[in-house]
Amino acid sequence: MSPSPRIGTAGWSYSHWNGIVYPKTHPAGPHPLEVLADNFDAVEINSSFYQALKPEVVKLWIKKCQTNPRFQFTAKLHQRFTHGRVLEDGEVATFKEGLRPLLRAGKLGAVLMQFPWSFRFTAENREFFITLRRAFNEFPLVAEMRHSSWMAEEAIGTFIDYRVGFCNIDQPEYTRAMPPTAFLTSEVGYVRLHGRNPKNSLGAYDRSAMRQRQHDYLYSDEELTAWAKRIERVGRFAASTFVIFNNDAGAKSVVNALQAQAMISGVRSQAPKELRRRFPVELEHFGPRHAEQQWLFSAA
Repeated sequence: MSPSPRIGTAGWSYSHWNGIVYPKTHPAGPHPLEVLADNFDAVEINSSFYQALKPEVVKLWIKKCQTNPRFQFTAKLHQRFTHGRVLEDGEVATFKEGLRPLLRAGKLGAVLMQFPWSFRFTAENREFFITLRRAFNEFPLVAEMRHSSWMAEEAIGTFIDYRVGFCNIDQPEYTRAMPPTAFLTSEVGYVRLHGRNPKNSLGAYDRSAMRQRQHDYLYSDEELTAWAKRIERVGRFAASTFVIFNNDAGAKSVVNALQAQAMISGVRSQAPKELRRRFPVELEHFGPRHAEQQWLFSAA
């Protein structure tokens, strides 16, 4: 039997989650990672897309999640490698050092190579894809392709030949955008849901206020149900499967991750009180009473 997918959010350090997901002031409450580890089994590191991780900081992150032995991290590869196409030996080595504490602790589920829509399937790009894979060959790699040309048989064959996981994504519709898929090309299954806000073209470097507008989308039950079926297909033969919600505006990624987790794995966590207040319909059954009922049922 395949293990249940690890479901979580893309990132955790968002000021707009304070007072909704986390206490208004962090010093008075738990670390954000402790909150997420109490509710989910995965989180995707966003900051690694912009700068190499510091090993000492990563070790602290690992400690914050010790209460959940199943919890794992995934990390985005630096944009300098995927977008800038620069593979300088020193930079590659520094980036690897930041990931090694996770790898050694058995807490690194995957390293995500997020490519822009402009990275189409061509002979030149295929060769760069292979070069990048070889540069980080000691890590479990997954690649997110936003252009539909990567659905070609030869492209999928390249994923399989070089043991790179295919990141199945949900994104707004636009010209030659990658549609929803359920591909498994390595031992790692990966699903990433960006929301369907038409303002979000997933073009390149989205940050701060612009990011919030782009990632402002709440998935409906019907949309989550359709993805639950794809996730089941992906996870059927995967050694591990990750489902990451990237619609962080208004903490909607947390809402949808809680819903998806209950739908797919049968795990109904207790949502933060303020989050339940803001999403009373979606989180009606994620209060303390339902969490206690689930605990009593599992203990019986």
